[in-house]
Parts: sequence; structure tokens; C-alpha cells
Amino acid sequence: MSLNEKTINRSIICNIVLIIFISISCKKDMNNSTNSKVVIAHRGASGYLPEHTMESKAMAYAMHPDYIEQDLVLSKDDIPIVIHDIYLDDVTNVATIFPERKREDGRYYVIDFTFDELQLLQVTERFQPSTGEQFYPNRFPKNKGNFRLHSLQQEIELIQGLNYSTGKSIGIYPEIKNPEFHHKNGKDIARITLDILSFYGYKTKEDNCILQCFDAKELERIRKELQSELFLVQLIEFPEETKQLQHFASYADGIGPWYKQILDKKENNKWLFTNLVEKAHELNLVVHPYTFRHDQLDEFSTFEEMMSVFFFEANIDGAFTDFPDKVVDFLRK
Repeated sequence: MSLNEKTINRSIICNIVLIIFISISCKKDMNNSTNSKVVIAHRGASGYLPEHTMESKAMAYAMHPDYIEQDLVLSKDDIPIVIHDIYLDDVTNVATIFPERKREDGRYYVIDFTFDELQLLQVTERFQPSTGEQFYPNRFPKNKGNFRLHSLQQEIELIQGLNYSTGKSIGIYPEIKNPEFHHKNGKDIARITLDILSFYGYKTKEDNCILQCFDAKELERIRKELQSELFLVQLIEFPEETKQLQHFASYADGIGPWYKQILDKKENNKWLFTNLVEKAHELNLVVHPYTFRHDQLDEFSTFEEMMSVFFFEANIDGAFTDFPDKVVDFLRK
């Protein structure tokens, strides 16, 4: 056998192993959750470590959620970066490293930097750029540690690698951020994201991936024009959108409303609810509201009370949370 033939054979074997690995990592183990309710690690274990860092995702994985979320924004060289906003200046030291690279509005945009440039930035706890004040003062201290930005590909490989080494089947829950902004800048973030997801084995509703977006036109485009067969969730921000469930059901498999859109009022010490969850279920849409935080209870006295009201009285199907360990523990009780 020639050296060239040996090289080709090794390449074929490596590709077969990769395909088997991806197939194992992408299939959802329905026994992964303690019941039919799902837990989504919002930006990772963001209640404990800076959001959307690899360290936050590894910690979240160890807490055994059903899914880990990835917010996605494109870099200048079209690499999906896992970051919550199109801006850099409220979670990194970009103003110190690249002070001259801000736009006229004073903001620093992910899309203006290459992946290699983004790797030079340090990530910290979210803060107000105008004052430097940390958004959640009792979380991980600002400007401590050595956290970095990373790509969607890097995070998928982390999660799939952990699925392989642990025998678990934790899914991914990417969100396409501000597609209109990307289109105005000549970039098709949806198409790029779908190509990457497909490469890693995420192609259908059975492949342990839920894709979400606030932009209804773009999510409908993903289903109808780009012909994605993934499980799609339409995120809901504004009150008027809660009246568009019939339309959402024509292309999406679920909705992700702000949790307060489910609450109506409290009478005789008991919560009453809007008809949002009921109407969604009638249309076979799952309901995954955002965002449940142990350090931001608002109307509730304890986190356990909040969880009980939403999961077992409002009958939601899943929850985005900065504290995945606490929701997992609650559902196991």
C-alpha cells in the first residue's frame, strides 16, 4: 500500500469516527431530564460566572440542564461569536484595548472586529459602560479572572465532547441575534449558523438543538426559505406579539415569552394567569419563558415559590435561568 493510500484510508477512518461521534452527541436522551419539564442554562451558569464564557458553559454542563444557550453575533470575518449583544463594551475591556474602534454612537460592535482581534479581549461580568457599575453586584466580581470570547464551533465541540465523555445528552439552544442588523451590514447570520449546525449534526427536530430568534420574519425565513427542519422557538418581547400565536404556529414549534407576560394578577394570595400558555398549548407550541433569576425575584418571596407557580400552576414546559442548578434541584424534589 502506498503512503498516499495509507493517508487516504486514515482520513476516511477519521471522518467515519467524527460522524459517529457527532451522531452520538446530537441525539436527545429523553431520560436526561427528571421529567417532561426542561431547564435551559441561560448564557451558561451566568449567575455564578461571567455570561457566555467557556467556564460558565462548563459549570452549567455539570449542573445537568437539558439545554445550554448560545447567543450569536457575527465577527467581521463571519464567525459566529457567542455573546449576548451586538456590542462589546458592556462585557469586555474593548474600550481599553481598541479605544479608537468605536462607532459614531460611541459603541463598539462585534461585527467590526475579526475573530483574532476578539480573542485579545477579556470578558467580565456585565456592567454599565457609562458608569462602570456592575449590573448584578453580588455575582462574580468585575474584572477578575481571565475569561475570553469564543465561537459557536468551539462551544459545540465542548458540549459534544462532554456528552461523549460523560454519556449524557445535553442539547444546545442557539439564538440568532439581531438578524436585521446583520443584513444591513451585508451578512446572513441565519444561513451561516445553519451551515455550522448542520456540519455538527444538528439538522432536524430530533437532533438535540432548539433554534430561537426574536425576529419573526427571520425565523419564518429560516423555516420556509432556508428550509430548516430544526425545532424553532419564536421569542416574544412585546405584548402585542402574544396575540400572534396562530401565525407563529405556522412555522415555529414553541414560543419564548417574557415570564411576566404569563402573569395576570394576584387575588386572595393566589396567582391568576393570562391565557398565553393555554392558547400556545392548543396550537401545539411549547412555552419556554425567560429569565428566572435567584437574585431577582420581583413579585415572589422565594425562588422555590416562583418555580412552583410557573411550572405547576401556569404549566410552562421549560425555563431559561441564570441558575440552572437551582431549577434542576427544584424539579427533582
